[in-house]
Amino acid sequence: MSEPKKTIRYVPCPSCGAQVAWLSENAFRPFCSERCKLIDLGQWANEQYRIPTKDDTPPDDDVLS
Repeated sequence: MSEPKKTIRYVPCPSCGAQVAWLSENAFRPFCSERCKLIDLGQWANEQYRIPTKDDTPPDDDVLS
């Protein structure tokens, strides 16, 4: 009896949009390369991506004064 064929799933790279095979052998998934992975990390570090909060008012810095 033969093993069933595995269907390879492809997803778009979050940085460049290239199609990436979703395989455990792909060390950079969901990214297509280390370059795209580092670009995404840099965008998080530079606060270009933000997670929205309920309260958009800045914290009061005068509390300790």
